[in-house]
This record gives sequence, structure tokens and C-alpha cells, in this order.
Amino acid sequence: MAIGKFPIEKSHVMMFARSIGDSNKIYYDSEYAKQTECGEIIAPPTFVQSSAQFDPDYFLRPKIGEEWFGSAKGPTGITKKDSSGSGSGAGGGLHAEQHYVFHKTLKVGAVLTAEVKPGKTWEKEGRKGGKLKFSETVTEYRDQDGELVVTATGVGVRTERPATSN
Repeated sequence: MAIGKFPIEKSHVMMFARSIGDSNKIYYDSEYAKQTECGEIIAPPTFVQSSAQFDPDYFLRPKIGEEWFGSAKGPTGITKKDSSGSGSGAGGGLHAEQHYVFHKTLKVGAVLTAEVKPGKTWEKEGRKGGKLKFSETVTEYRDQDGELVVTATGVGVRTERPATSN
């Protein structure tokens, strides 16, 4: 992920909160938020995941001049890519876990940058798909002052081969 600037904007925070079904007023009501410990509108805990929309290379984001899954003109155009940490691979993979460490409250008005780093990797013997290969991807989100705000760690898992039902 290559995020140059990820602005935390009031309307984006409100729409994100609505999309996850969280009606807490601290995500949209300035008057209410002033009366809280934070004193202003903040973003929901998982809001940093929306930073992918600011990544020009994010594989689910449509490219200019290309058809995409909203076009109703054909297949989605989404192709499986090999990638460490994503869980994709020979046997198949998935996103297994997501962890967050909050170093500061994420407030409206902040402008974040994101740096992605590889994390730990490990293996475990699976029951039906052979070895399970786990890998972490660590994303550090820093504000406009360079201060660490959120550390997000995603865990992907790949199977050695397709799982069987036997």
C-alpha cells in the first residue's frame, strides 16, 4: 500500500460509521462530541481500513479506462494475485485476523500517511489442506506531525494445497 495522504474528513467518518451500523453520535455530531472526553468528532476504530481507497494500486479499486464490477458489462475483472500477507496462494487463502493498537485518538482533521511492513511468518500443519502458512502485514499510520496514531496488523493464511472434504 502506498498512501501519500489519507485525510480524516467529517463526512467520510460519518458515512463509514453508517456503513458499519454504528450510530454513536461521537462520529457525526459536533455538539455531542464537545461534551465527551475527546472533545471533538473522532473516527471509529476500524476507520483506517478505508485508507485503501487512497491507494492508487489497491486491487479492488477500479482503474481509469477499465471496466469494473459496477459496470454490469461482464465479469468483475478482479484477478487473484500472489502476495505475501494477503492469504492468496497455490492452495487458496484468506484474511484470518486483524489487530489494532491505538497510540492516539483518531480525530477529524488529521492527515495520515501509511507505511506497510512485513510482520512475522509461521506455519502450522492443517487437517485437510496441508501446511497452513501464516503471514502478517503491519501498517503504521502516522499523522501530519509524524506521530504514530494506529498500528494495524493483518494476518493472512494460505494452504499448501486445496483442502479436500475427505
